[in-house]
Amino acid sequence: MVKLKRVYEPAAAGDGERILVERLWPRGLAREQAKVDLWLKDVAPSTGLRKWFAHEPAKWEEFRRRYREELKGKKDLLDLLKQKAGKGTVTLVFAARDADRNSAVVLKEVLGSS
Repeated sequence: MVKLKRVYEPAAAGDGERILVERLWPRGLAREQAKVDLWLKDVAPSTGLRKWFAHEPAKWEEFRRRYREELKGKKDLLDLLKQKAGKGTVTLVFAARDADRNSAVVLKEVLGSS
């Protein structure tokens, strides 16, 4: 099972393994506070794509398309996430304010469809 959660929300027992899927460490958050089991920054969007998107809602659909293309080259990381999710609950932890339009949402879609 794959869940999504903002890194700034408190960790819960039901989160299972918490995996940070951001290229940059979340601002203003100490590592102890984040309660992250694994930081998988290489599965995050490229720096260029992240900067281009800038969390602008009008760019969401194109961001989804471009990020999905990037993920095609990260099969090993996707396989790792699928393997972990197959063993128990995995929570993809993200920093974005917009819980509906961020890279973790796309990543969860990709994990569920492949």
